[in-house]
Amino acid sequence: MKRAAQLQPLSRQHHLGLNISRHAKECPDNPEDISQHWLKLTSYLDDLQIHFEIEDHLIATALLPYSISKPEVASALTTLDEQHKSLHALMEQTQDSAHSQSHPISVTQVKKLATLLYDHIRFEERELFPIAERYLTTAELDAIYAASPDNVKRSGESR
Repeated sequence: MKRAAQLQPLSRQHHLGLNISRHAKECPDNPEDISQHWLKLTSYLDDLQIHFEIEDHLIATALLPYSISKPEVASALTTLDEQHKSLHALMEQTQDSAHSQSHPISVTQVKKLATLLYDHIRFEERELFPIAERYLTTAELDAIYAASPDNVKRSGESR
């Protein structure tokens, strides 16, 4: 699928997330694998703070005016918000219980986080980004690109 050049850095970050989450969804029920997959998932999500800020503040804010007259935009923004909250809540809840030492991370929790992440990335690639490409101006897309982390931009790429 051809992606607007300004959104390509975000899509590159998604590629790694799909890989990590797909493998974690198949996590065997043994402590070593659970720990490894949990660490990969949470490290990936921790590294995405700028990514989430771009989606929540630049993309969602720019799309908000369209949500009044375009039901697809309103639905996508609601889904984005709910998914971000679900991802953060599950990570916090699980990490809080893991830190208390009373409940180690379970294979069910790993698979749940992996599935949430996988579904979220698929939603963004299949629904949110096409909507952004359809409604956002070049200047708004350029601001998204400018805010994207440099480590996911390709050298010589300028927007």
